[in-house]
Amino acid sequence: MKQEVLTLEHGLLADTHLSLKESHRRISRFMREYSPPFNGDRYLTDKEVAELLKVSRRTLQKMRNNGTLPFFLLGGKALYKEYDIQRLLEINYRKAEE
Repeated sequence: MKQEVLTLEHGLLADTHLSLKESHRRISRFMREYSPPFNGDRYLTDKEVAELLKVSRRTLQKMRNNGTLPFFLLGGKALYKEYDIQRLLEINYRKAEE
């Protein structure tokens, strides 16, 4: 009986290895980006909100100062409820004139 040595370059094994690497990459990205809800709310950082709204972090500071944007200050770090951001966008939505 002849025994064959399988390497990572062997057809099916190579395909399986590539599939596992891609799955690992996707799971890793998900774990980096996922933030579980707390009491049904998801909290976002300055950086996340700035990216979401396409504004600078300085603009967020101005929005906090003038009361436009509700936030929590925890240990010197501002956190925003995702729901509040969605509501702010809905309140400021303007339909195009027909």
